[in-house]
Amino acid sequence: MQQDADIKLICSNLENTLGQIEDLRLFVHVVENRSITKTADKLHIAKSAVSRRLALLEERYGAKLIDRVPGVWALTDTGRELYQRAHRVVGEADEIESDFVNASTDLKGPLSVSVPREFGINFLSHALTLFKSNHPDIQLTVDFDDRIVDLNRENYDLAIRIAGLAQVKEPFAQIGTVRLGLFASAQYLKIHPEPTSLDHLRDHNLLYFGSARRTVWEFLTSKEKMRKFEFQPFLNSNSGTFLLNATLDGLGISCLPEFIASGPAKQKRLVRLLPEIAMPERAIILLHANDRRLNRRMRIFSEAMKKACMGT
Repeated sequence: MQQDADIKLICSNLENTLGQIEDLRLFVHVVENRSITKTADKLHIAKSAVSRRLALLEERYGAKLIDRVPGVWALTDTGRELYQRAHRVVGEADEIESDFVNASTDLKGPLSVSVPREFGINFLSHALTLFKSNHPDIQLTVDFDDRIVDLNRENYDLAIRIAGLAQVKEPFAQIGTVRLGLFASAQYLKIHPEPTSLDHLRDHNLLYFGSARRTVWEFLTSKEKMRKFEFQPFLNSNSGTFLLNATLDGLGISCLPEFIASGPAKQKRLVRLLPEIAMPERAIILLHANDRRLNRRMRIFSEAMKKACMGT
């Protein structure tokens, strides 16, 4: 008898949970359609039923979720917070269904990723388009942006970043490594003698990725000790492509990732300087939210990007 009672309790709790998820799903539809009427039409239910469930949702959370007056349709702060979290909860429920019920079918569904602008465009473009070609039913959205996205609050499934591992707080997987080097054009070196030591860099125009008036480059000595070289940049920019072009045009010496510089170096348009002195490598990392379980789409995307980046 006790076992039967336990089973009934479990079933009752499960029904309540599923009902709450469906209410959140309805709210997500209303927000994304920006209309109760459109939501009712798409879900093939009465408009009054949508309004009633939305009102019950507001009653449950004790807050107004949407300002709905003639000529005005706007999420409240609470509504915006609930939408962001509900979007994730509903997505998780759909992913469980997809992963376990439809494990043998083709991958389907949305996948939104944030990728560094220049690394993504210059290096990852082919891998991203190949992934989409291999999985046409995945609704892939790629946002090329260097800003730090909040994976716990924004609607991104994954983010790829280039960083030192000590800077990373979210769960991550290292999928590659970026090597850096000092480069100058042959044109520049015809006018300026090639440096043979770090101290000689002080006699050169140094181009810097960033906006600091004074900054440092870090180098590893032969004994693996860190040496910092402080300088005032001749030119600053937040664009690696612009710095590459400025270097090719003979403006000075720049620190460039090899994925940008390797092509011009092979063409003899760039010269690698002080090759015997290493610079600390940066990690290519793939991040996800702290509370996010990786679904099949995310796992397969991660493997595809790791395959693409291991060669860096």
